Amino acid sequence: MLQAFVHYGIHFLVPLFIALIFFKSDWQKAFLIMIATMLIDLDHLSASPIFDANRCSINFHPLHSNYAIGLYILLTLFRKTRLLGIGLCIHIFADWCDCLFM
Repeated sequence: MLQAFVHYGIHFLVPLFIALIFFKSDWQKAFLIMIATMLIDLDHLSASPIFDANRCSINFHPLHSNYAIGLYILLTLFRKTRLLGIGLCIHIFADWCDCLFM
């Protein structure tokens, strides 16, 4: 229960707080862009089984690899891709927290 609260809290509440604090004038757009980054979980469809509660996503799925994470960090450095990069980094952090619970 705590793991799910932490995981989904990070996925939804952290982007909301970032949007409200740093992107006040257009917080709805910022929030939606950061939430849309959850689409990287589509790479779970290539795994068998698709979901395994005892599997750490980091470095298992292609879009959760160290190379991808490096790209996500780079995206935060440029204004045009900053929201995507922040959302992706938040997503990876949420998944990393899951790994800590294992």
